[in-house]
Amino acid sequence: MDRLSRVLRSFPKRPIKVVQFGEGNFLRAFVDPFIQTLNEQSLFDGNVAVIQPMPQGRVRDLEAQDGLYTLILEGIDQGKTVTETKIVDVLQEFIDPYTQYRQYLDLAASQTITTIVSNTTEAGIVYQPETIHFNQCPVSFPGKLLAFLKMRFEVFAGANEAGLDILACELIDDNGDTLKRVLVELARYNNMSETFIHWMTTMNRFYNTLVDRIVPGYPKNDAGHLEQTWGYLDHSIVKGEIFHLWVIEGEKGLNTRLPFDKAGLNVYFVDKLKPYKERKVKILNGSHTAMVPVAYLCGIDTVKDAMNDTQIHEFVQRLIWQEVIPTIDLPEADMDKFAKAVLERYQNPFVRHELMSIALNSMTKYKTRILPSVLNQLETGKFPKLQLFSLAANIVFYRGKRDNEAIRLQDDKQFLELYQNLWSSGNVESVVDTILGLPHWETTRLTQADVITYVKQNVESILAVGMRQALQNALGA
Repeated sequence: MDRLSRVLRSFPKRPIKVVQFGEGNFLRAFVDPFIQTLNEQSLFDGNVAVIQPMPQGRVRDLEAQDGLYTLILEGIDQGKTVTETKIVDVLQEFIDPYTQYRQYLDLAASQTITTIVSNTTEAGIVYQPETIHFNQCPVSFPGKLLAFLKMRFEVFAGANEAGLDILACELIDDNGDTLKRVLVELARYNNMSETFIHWMTTMNRFYNTLVDRIVPGYPKNDAGHLEQTWGYLDHSIVKGEIFHLWVIEGEKGLNTRLPFDKAGLNVYFVDKLKPYKERKVKILNGSHTAMVPVAYLCGIDTVKDAMNDTQIHEFVQRLIWQEVIPTIDLPEADMDKFAKAVLERYQNPFVRHELMSIALNSMTKYKTRILPSVLNQLETGKFPKLQLFSLAANIVFYRGKRDNEAIRLQDDKQFLELYQNLWSSGNVESVVDTILGLPHWETTRLTQADVITYVKQNVESILAVGMRQALQNALGA
């Protein structure tokens, strides 16, 4: 079989409008197919230049296939199991700036470029003092971007219309604002003019974003069979879940230049990102964390199996709708839609998500993902029984036993040693009082009498009658 290329599949060339820092699985399963959707609906007419952000990367592999690759999206959508397969055709130029630095800088002079996107990992947007010039590739991503913007500023003589939309997709809070701040700091380290810095920060538009799609990546075990079915070789196949979400915060007008929402994609252009981040953390991540000790101590090992269990499904569903959604300041219909999509993602038959992989650092995860909802409920006079039941389950989980099987706990050493010492005494009252009184929580709400009593009762119940019956008692209470 021949390898996928534009010899096998003919696709139109378009003007380069997007410069993409990163050639990994996520961008190729997220941003690139979104751009293709815009092209297919005659809403954009633009292709992508891919910049390899590290000395080692895949731009040459992508170039060998003329940028074509097969995307497989799988999951449950509105109750139906869905598999979609398409060839993505928007990658058109491939640059390794470490060996093609002049070509990289020449790209900055293009009049067709409108947008920069990046996903250089959480460690990519950091300040690293380095000298920026036009004859040697900078080491850091901000350094490369600064050189690109400086070249563009000079070529276009600081013209306002030469500014770009810059969308950082790195998984850090305020990713666009952080990138902008790092660029300014690095520009001043290099004694660049305030005129350039003003142009960079006012004519270029930096957006904070929230991205969400599980991307397993290259299907190593299935690739041979898939290639036989398709009739071509593809070294860049990428798999992702059908669900996707992109929330973009920043100046108005981007939705006219990149009308993703008009194309039917699950992309939001918003004034404030925070409620959407809160929604994701509380509903998706929070229910994940609440589910783990309960389902695992019921003898279940994966998220999918947990959600196929009637009792666990009811626990998670009631926890989300009764105790989490009321704490988030977004339209109810919007949260209802998101929460239903979360449950479908949990039941995705194509993804095996081990509960123990989510259990890592559960003490910190409970604090960041669940505790804010608990405190909100307590402060408004409500009692979050199910979220506090999950705390009781977590305390029992850290006993390190599931029936006669040892649990391989993974957390900070201080928590593991503390739990080991507490549970060695077998005194439930001492265990609960100590855990709920930890400075770690940064709140005294957990030490109020009704919370301590309720958590203690449920710890004792789990130990006495087992997780199944204790959970049923909690659901029926």
